[in-house]
Amino acid sequence: MAPEEVKEFLLEKAERYEVPDFIPQDPLSIPHRFTDRRDVEVASFFAASLAWGNRVSILKSLESLMERMDHAPGSFVMEYEESDLKVFDGFVHRTFQEVDAKGFVRALAGLLRTHGSLEQAVMSGWETPEDPECLASALTSFHCAFMAQEGVAPRTQKHVANPAKGSAAKRLNMWLRWMVRPSNRGVDLGLWKGISPSVLHIPLDVHTSNVGRKLGLLTRTANDWKAVAELTASLRAIDPVDPVRLDFALFGLGAIEGF
Repeated sequence: MAPEEVKEFLLEKAERYEVPDFIPQDPLSIPHRFTDRRDVEVASFFAASLAWGNRVSILKSLESLMERMDHAPGSFVMEYEESDLKVFDGFVHRTFQEVDAKGFVRALAGLLRTHGSLEQAVMSGWETPEDPECLASALTSFHCAFMAQEGVAPRTQKHVANPAKGSAAKRLNMWLRWMVRPSNRGVDLGLWKGISPSVLHIPLDVHTSNVGRKLGLLTRTANDWKAVAELTASLRAIDPVDPVRLDFALFGLGAIEGF
């Protein structure tokens, strides 16, 4: 396709796939249950962090986590005592285990007490929030702050990506998409107002990367942070205001249409 044809093609697909029907079988359905800001922030972070593997398995694991936190994840994180963390005993989702769940609660509690919200925890390491080039360092700063909280096991670092080590940080970028992009289409949450959708980066996975390469939007062969930056730059050329809405197009084309 010519560049203009690719643009029209992706914009049309984004319109098709950014619809509420997308939600029920998606991890995003978990934070959509809540209205309290803190519940949404905590639930969405867990949901994005566990979003790998079979969707049925993901949702089953997230249901278990929400039940263990009495379906009030924000309150649980802010009010728990150490003895309360035994509710996570035996929890396993692939390589995410009970020690990681307990570490997540400890870390999120520390970040919330320090910054007041997870939005501010992310923005605290963002030197120039309007500059998309600063996103990688902001996520690295968030990773370091998360891991520096008391009671977080070193093994848990693999569940909170670090772009400084080359990670594509798919789940963190997806979390930011959920929290930042407008909610007017009934899909993303639009809760965070301090970060512009224009600086978001694509949640890179096998579907978005493969479709990006087939359309000539991505030349890098490795699915790492450099590939994220390259594909996002291509998407920003199509929609500079909200480039990551094209995530719906790329994912839908790959996962649903087998493009």
